[in-house]
Amino acid sequence: MQKTKLRILFVDDHDDTRELVSVLLRLSDYEVVTANDVADALKLARGEAFDLYVLDNKFPDGTGRELCERLREFDHETPVIFFTGDTSEADKQQGLDCGAQGYVTKPDVAALPRAIARVLHAG
Repeated sequence: MQKTKLRILFVDDHDDTRELVSVLLRLSDYEVVTANDVADALKLARGEAFDLYVLDNKFPDGTGRELCERLREFDHETPVIFFTGDTSEADKQQGLDCGAQGYVTKPDVAALPRAIARVLHAG
């Protein structure tokens, strides 16, 4: 019987970042679905089941913190990790305060799979 891959919704408004992270996560044996803004992410999250949300923090139609809060309105269980260029301690604390379980700053793409594994295998 084949093991089911864990599904990640990765939300970033930059095409190159979505492509790079998607390839990296697929190589780590995750199934990756992408969205490029808050509206698309919410539509996908409401219609499909995911094991993890990975969010940037700046989108044309809102922020990652707003997206995280809106996800928490209907999904209290799925973990959230921010992958963002917002590097201050205040940014990190705001991300965690909105319900995220992890925070990785760009461009440290190598830290992202470790953070994902830690969050997904913590329970």
